[in-house]
Amino acid sequence: MKKLAAMAMIVGTLGFTAFGQSTATRPRVAPTATPPKIENDPYENTGSGAPPVLVGAERSGAKPKPTPPAGDDEIIKIETNLVTMPVAVLDRDGRFISGLQKNDFKIFEDGIEQKVDYFQSVEQPFTVVLLIDVSPSTQFKIEEIQKAAITFVDQLRPADRVMVVSFDEHVHVLAQPTNDRYRLKSAIREAQFGDGTSLYEAVDYVINNQLRQIQGRKAVVLFTDGVDTTSRRANYQSTVREAEEVDGLFYTIRYDTSRDMNGGGGGGYPGRRQGGRVTMADILAQIMMGGNVNVGGGGGASSAEYEKGRQYLEALAQASGGRKFEAQSIYNVDSAFSGIAEELRRQYSLGYYPEKVGNLGDRKQIKIRVMRPEVVVRAKNSYIVGQTNRNTAGK
Repeated sequence: MKKLAAMAMIVGTLGFTAFGQSTATRPRVAPTATPPKIENDPYENTGSGAPPVLVGAERSGAKPKPTPPAGDDEIIKIETNLVTMPVAVLDRDGRFISGLQKNDFKIFEDGIEQKVDYFQSVEQPFTVVLLIDVSPSTQFKIEEIQKAAITFVDQLRPADRVMVVSFDEHVHVLAQPTNDRYRLKSAIREAQFGDGTSLYEAVDYVINNQLRQIQGRKAVVLFTDGVDTTSRRANYQSTVREAEEVDGLFYTIRYDTSRDMNGGGGGGYPGRRQGGRVTMADILAQIMMGGNVNVGGGGGASSAEYEKGRQYLEALAQASGGRKFEAQSIYNVDSAFSGIAEELRRQYSLGYYPEKVGNLGDRKQIKIRVMRPEVVVRAKNSYIVGQTNRNTAGK
């Protein structure tokens, strides 16, 4: 009888549990607006929003996280076509205008006004890639370039990070992103000139191997005369297009080396390779042969190549939303760096969901207007629809 009573008690307990489970009502999750998944989001663990990149995550190798189902027959869809950009607003004297609010801005895409869905005005740390041309044409400017780069590092705030990359025929990573000022200055001093100039490949490398992986706000400061001689895997058009796609600014500082290199006038030193460096042996040989010592003469680029370089640097800055500077002396560079540092730390961030997403590869024109008189707005004026934007079309 005791066994039968125990069995009856167990059966009764199981029956009550099963009944309780079968009659409970499972709550359904109502579809709600879900913030976009942001690639390389520095605020992912803080709960605050931040702008995503303009191209698809597959370019950077990032894998999207799967979204769990909200119910038996419904999935919450994540919008990923938010277009964002940094915006600098200056007065006519070049001074940054602070205190602007979301309602002070209007965004137009292909002439159609868009709703401003994202706005941020808080100063944030940023990462800068110092991309230094150490090709033969810069050999007489290398000390000035190094000094200017160190001056720029000294102007940054403690939380700002810098990466140092130099290039001649090859690309050399001298320092990974860090805020260690001693390490950065040592890396800058390591930049020594070599043979060849793979400018386009250096820009391509920085965009695809660095900028797409760097979190948060980022920019490239490029020192060069703009002349490319040895790139094979990238070109003028491809790199300008990539600068238009990526969410990083290019600030180009052009050193005019045409006078140092004699504008391609020929008559270089005996035994000197085309575009190679001048050594003391070259100079002594020229003196012994009774010739004039023309330091930097011969083997240089033509005036047309220098003009092409000038146009390239202007296009690179414009496509990314940055600025181009001309550096005739170290004083010009110091002034340029001061403006760049100020601009980077005091930008607004704007974002919107396009009314029409468009197809992969479409170029969209952007116009930012500020409802204030006598202001200058610096921002991207176009972007290219990437894989992320296309995948959200029609959802």
